[in-house]
Amino acid sequence: MLSNEMMPKIEATFRNLTARLEPYQYLNNMGLYTPLNLHQLIQEVRELENDISAIHQLKPSAQTQKLFKEIGKVRKDVDAMHSSNTFNMKTVKEKLRSLKNGVESCRTIPNNFISKQGVCSQKILSNISTPVSQKISPYGKSYVSGSWGRQAKRATEDEEVIEDFYWVQPLISGNRLGNIVRRHKTYEDFMSSKNPEDVAVAPSYSHTNAIQGSGTVVYGDAIFYNCYMSADLCRYDLQTKEVRRLTIPDLGTNNQFPYCYYSCKDWTDVDFAADETGLWVIYTTLGNHGNLVLSRIDSKAFNVTHTWTTQIFKRSVTNAFMVCGVLYATRYIDRFREEVFYAFDTATGQDDNTLALPLEKIEGGVASLSYNPIDRHLYMYNEGYLLSYQAKF
Repeated sequence: MLSNEMMPKIEATFRNLTARLEPYQYLNNMGLYTPLNLHQLIQEVRELENDISAIHQLKPSAQTQKLFKEIGKVRKDVDAMHSSNTFNMKTVKEKLRSLKNGVESCRTIPNNFISKQGVCSQKILSNISTPVSQKISPYGKSYVSGSWGRQAKRATEDEEVIEDFYWVQPLISGNRLGNIVRRHKTYEDFMSSKNPEDVAVAPSYSHTNAIQGSGTVVYGDAIFYNCYMSADLCRYDLQTKEVRRLTIPDLGTNNQFPYCYYSCKDWTDVDFAADETGLWVIYTTLGNHGNLVLSRIDSKAFNVTHTWTTQIFKRSVTNAFMVCGVLYATRYIDRFREEVFYAFDTATGQDDNTLALPLEKIEGGVASLSYNPIDRHLYMYNEGYLLSYQAKF
């Protein structure tokens, strides 16, 4: 029943909504709304033409030549739409999205990428093993959310030796927050819970530098995670103990865009990942309509170098990870199985949703799933169980 007190509020809401729609209704009635979108589309084409030209001058390749041809075709399509007053915005916008991803790939992936990364000579996963290790979290099964793994950065010739260790990060306070990362110097110590060292990234789990969500990863000499109750990303330096912050505009956080499928895994808006090519962050934005967005992160400078957008809705996947510059997404099959069903290749900007790689688990929910390029293992935090798998190419 609607009370008399509620009616004025409802009427005010309708008046406000009507007022907000009036400008768009006017544009539509005057036949201007689609031309306005077309004008914005023309601007996007011009900007993309300039980007491709700049990249081709800096680093000419067969890929940039191909992009020139493709943007030329899009330009002809847009010109034809303008002259004939016939509009097919969806098709052209999707083509522009694909071209933008191609531009990002040309900027980022070196020509000799595959030959330099031996394991990436065959980049697409062919299979995933059954669990090669399994262990209950050292904090107990009641800690159903968190992350774990192995330090994920490979040492290069011009770098100092990078310390190798295994780590686990449990979430408390409604499976949302944390401030402790526990590490062990050897796999044997980790599996037997011997000689732990607790690293406090913040004085408490409610501190502004504390951890939110299960998207944590350890890469090189730093811990990367979503900062406490914010859209900021945090980098905790294991040597200096300093915390640096990075803001990505329009990034969805605070349970706005968690991993879901049948049921959502809360506080999974921000998901760091590592592979042979470096450090990544997986997230989404309102601007990309809740679809997965992928950004490459410079782990030292702690800034975004390049960004790709995908067509896969984040709430339709249970988790995601990176291998050899390829983003993989999983979905729920049943309590004991996940399936890798989607891949997006940053080298080409193309995606594939026809994969069907099974992934066994012990319980239903997957809090985190990360790949490690050193041992080529996947690490899953599964309702208090810590599982690892061998990735096969």
